[in-house]
Amino acid sequence: MKWKQALTDYQHYLKIERGLSANSVENYTLDIEKLIFFLTQKNSTETPVTITQETTQKFIYEIAKNINPRSQARIISGLKSFFNYLIFEDYRKDNPMDLIESPKIGRKLPDTLSEEEINNLITAIDLSKPEGERNRAMLETLYGCGLRVSELINLKLSDLFFAEDFIKVNGKGDKQRFVPISEINKKYINLYKDDIRNHISIKKGFEDVLFLNRRGKQLTRAMIFTIVKQLAEKISLKKTISPHTLRHSFATHLLENGADLRAIQQMLGHESITTTEIYVHLDRTHLAQVIADFHPRK
Repeated sequence: MKWKQALTDYQHYLKIERGLSANSVENYTLDIEKLIFFLTQKNSTETPVTITQETTQKFIYEIAKNINPRSQARIISGLKSFFNYLIFEDYRKDNPMDLIESPKIGRKLPDTLSEEEINNLITAIDLSKPEGERNRAMLETLYGCGLRVSELINLKLSDLFFAEDFIKVNGKGDKQRFVPISEINKKYINLYKDDIRNHISIKKGFEDVLFLNRRGKQLTRAMIFTIVKQLAEKISLKKTISPHTLRHSFATHLLENGADLRAIQQMLGHESITTTEIYVHLDRTHLAQVIADFHPRK
């Protein structure tokens, strides 16, 4: 089996079997291409089936000189996944990455905003401009529903199930989930939809897109980042934030107010509970209080 064929097959597996996004597939591909480039430089004839643990160790040692521990850990994880796939498909009997340990890295905790900071950010929106109502509705939705930026800009009118108090969200890997939406969030979306969006000349192909720019087209991720950054500057916020900060804050505030971690996982669209568990590390005081309040041997 040649590297090119193995890589193509693996990409199909990631996309079709695991349902990963194009960005995720590209990141996995880059990890394997780094290994292929290393082998080419060494004039090695080893294939995906014959490559040894000794060779992969040399590769990891080589790249460790030029990248930080977090990037190194990501590449090791990506290669382990690739060789596990080859084992699953019966091309190999062992994983040459098995004995290679990832470097110890601290768990990166997400930035969050307090409820007061969220309020200040939204209050700073200039509602005298047409885009003001739109921006308020967008920030309320990012925070109120815990959406990713890509999920926000792809939200459609046909995804709004306000009578049932839900919105349909298309997440990573085209996986759909239903997220509850509050009355206040519905109010601001309706204000934008009925008073602003109705007066925009909408371009063909964007009729169902909820949030539009002045030209009647879909907003870009960069535009959402710019809006949030400018609002943060306006209120002299000393934290470095992005639209994703509102999603982190959504999860953190739910946890602090007693929400179940599994429920938060479902609303965020996390495939694994371990991804959601990162929010647990943000407020240990809250968890101690949970034990004090609810454990039978308190």
